[in-house]
Amino acid sequence: MKKAFIISLLGLAFITGCGQKEQKTTEKNQSEGYPVTVQNFSKAEGAESWQKKEQTFDKVPEKVLANTQPAAELLLHLGLKDKIVGVGAVFGEPDKAVEKEFNELNHLSTDYIGKEMALSVDPDLVYGRGGLFDNQDWGVGTVDTLNDMGIKTFVLNSSVTGGTFESVYDDIDNLGKVFNVTEKADAFKSELKERQATVDKKLTKIKEDQTFAYLHTSDPEELYVYPANNETFFNDIFKMVKLDNVFKDEKGEVSVEKLIETDPDVLIVADWSTMKGGISGDTMIDAVLKNPKLSSMKAVKNKKVYAVDYNYMFGYGYQSLDGIEKLADEMYPEK
Repeated sequence: MKKAFIISLLGLAFITGCGQKEQKTTEKNQSEGYPVTVQNFSKAEGAESWQKKEQTFDKVPEKVLANTQPAAELLLHLGLKDKIVGVGAVFGEPDKAVEKEFNELNHLSTDYIGKEMALSVDPDLVYGRGGLFDNQDWGVGTVDTLNDMGIKTFVLNSSVTGGTFESVYDDIDNLGKVFNVTEKADAFKSELKERQATVDKKLTKIKEDQTFAYLHTSDPEELYVYPANNETFFNDIFKMVKLDNVFKDEKGEVSVEKLIETDPDVLIVADWSTMKGGISGDTMIDAVLKNPKLSSMKAVKNKKVYAVDYNYMFGYGYQSLDGIEKLADEMYPEK
């Protein structure tokens, strides 16, 4: 009996030792290569322009608050589901590749979330769309406010002024460094670049851009022309399908009269069908085509009115490529 007891103790000691060794190895793997510093951004309360601000990470973030659905979906592609403690602004066309995983996350709201709700999940990193880093009711708090509380931030490069679709690749690179998943980041980036190259190749024979205007409205009876001035990401993604925003240099309001007078080749409307009670893209297109005010416009006469999911235009993520691929197929079916 005594011999058996001693053997049992030795076995326990061996198991405990292995467990401690494994834990130390895991801790070493998590801390190896840190601290990591990435160039990021900050915008002071009430300011109009973004400033560069470095973020230094002493270890892999463990509790991430993603302020939009597209931001969370990107992390899922990098294998970081277990790091996401909450997601705000849950709306938009889902990415089928990660839809199941996304539906298992903690969805905080179908609307933009405020700072109180963001902090309720005790994040060590708040991450996502730049415009939502604000102390207003719809914002998760400014970068400086969160940093002063000891919470790291990661503003998507694509979502600040000057951002383009190329900025998505920069974000993927930096997230790969921050979370120590560079191999997965490189693989996903390569996949996206291959898809983008396919779109470019299909449209290579189209030499001239068409002009377009974006009607930002969720009510088919109303017309609001959004010039998208300084929305560099928005304007860049449409360039991928040979569309040039005719009002991108307009800083003020664009009237319906000016829209009709300018007469762009194409009209783009938003598809709101993924939002509760939202209007579908087909309904929006039909309403524009039947609007008597716009009957003289060539886009209406030629039925060149297209609907794009809101998040494809203003999600500032890789998902925009999904929207561009669909739009390319609709606009140029022969290609």
